[in-house]
Amino acid sequence: MSLSEMMSAGDEIPPTQRRRRRWLACLPLVVLLAVAAVVVVLLVGKGKNLLPNPVSEGCQVDTSDGLVQLSLDQMRNASTIAAVATARNLPERAVTISLATAMQESRLTNLTGGDRDSIGLFQQRPSQGWGRPEQIADPVYATNKFLDRLIEIPGYAQLPLTQAAQDVQHSAFPDAYAQHEADAITLASALSGRIQAAMTCSVNGVGAASTGTGTSALAAELKKDFGKVLSTSALGAAPTSGGSPTAGPKQQQLAVSLRSGSLQTQRGWAVAQWSVAHAKDLHITAVEYAGKRWTSADSQKGWVGTASPSAGAVSSSDASTAGLRLTVASA
Repeated sequence: MSLSEMMSAGDEIPPTQRRRRRWLACLPLVVLLAVAAVVVVLLVGKGKNLLPNPVSEGCQVDTSDGLVQLSLDQMRNASTIAAVATARNLPERAVTISLATAMQESRLTNLTGGDRDSIGLFQQRPSQGWGRPEQIADPVYATNKFLDRLIEIPGYAQLPLTQAAQDVQHSAFPDAYAQHEADAITLASALSGRIQAAMTCSVNGVGAASTGTGTSALAAELKKDFGKVLSTSALGAAPTSGGSPTAGPKQQQLAVSLRSGSLQTQRGWAVAQWSVAHAKDLHITAVEYAGKRWTSADSQKGWVGTASPSAGAVSSSDASTAGLRLTVASA
């Protein structure tokens, strides 16, 4: 073979060698994809703070009597019903009857309509003397009107629940209220404050109130629902770890004082659990009372013990003298 023929033959690359060179050219891309896959696995599997999963929002009451799960809106309305009864110094049985009635009439949802001209949590009718539509649409007003008629029934607290509810509502389905009694008992035991730290909510953030309105709006809502049972005072900025400001919304604190008496601790827990139920709409980031703390940032953990004693963070045995502190996010 001549030299020229030998050079020509050398220009012909065997097929296997050609494929090997193509694969080597793709090697950097393959390595990059493999590294990316490993990073994603590490982030999802171990770095949950880097890629947080959305919280499944909702509330629950968990007691020895049972477990009741509600949406944020439903628990907010349920806690308002309990608060109004607390403000009127009514027994827990009144809360139970009211809750069971609202569960049947509206599923604890503040409806804008219903059968004929029925409105609100209790499906009260303006044409039947319950009030103007805009009044009935207010859960506090609607609850007060229901309770006004309930307490007029002689011995209502000793009556079967369905009879007491029917004597107020005059429903076409008088036996329907009984099906909600067990759940209403569970809810009432916590929302009245008798069972401590039994109600909690999971939230996917609470946002921030407009500048200067956070604690004032919260104080106004507390006063509306609980009346003279409590008083409030703004405490200013919440303390931060290390003593330095944190990024994000400002954290303002509100102190809540309960009227003295034998039911002071129970009322404190009624207010504390009401605050958790209203955290989303009132931008409450922390509720602290009687050695327990709930935070919106770790809402799925529920109530946890506080690290050290403070006003609003004491042992359960000293709960009657504990202060209640609420922290609100403000722009």
